[in-house]
Amino acid sequence: MVMLGLVSFEDVAVDFTWQEWQELDAAQRTLYRDVMLENYKTLVWLGYGHCLAKPELISKLEQGLAPWSGAESIEPYLPATVPQK
Repeated sequence: MVMLGLVSFEDVAVDFTWQEWQELDAAQRTLYRDVMLENYKTLVWLGYGHCLAKPELISKLEQGLAPWSGAESIEPYLPATVPQK
């Protein structure tokens, strides 16, 4: 039997360059946010929460911010939603 080591958030995270991020449409950015948040929740549920500090990326995604810091993150993570009439 092969013994596996601990899984980290970085093992299951997907990173985009700023340029790649700009090529994603709103639906793709939403899917990215949903998948990353679900991956983190799953790790916590599996018991890795006591070993993990909440990644900065997760905090940003929960706040609706872009995955980067500094000047590059001035643009909101998702386009503003138009209120339904």
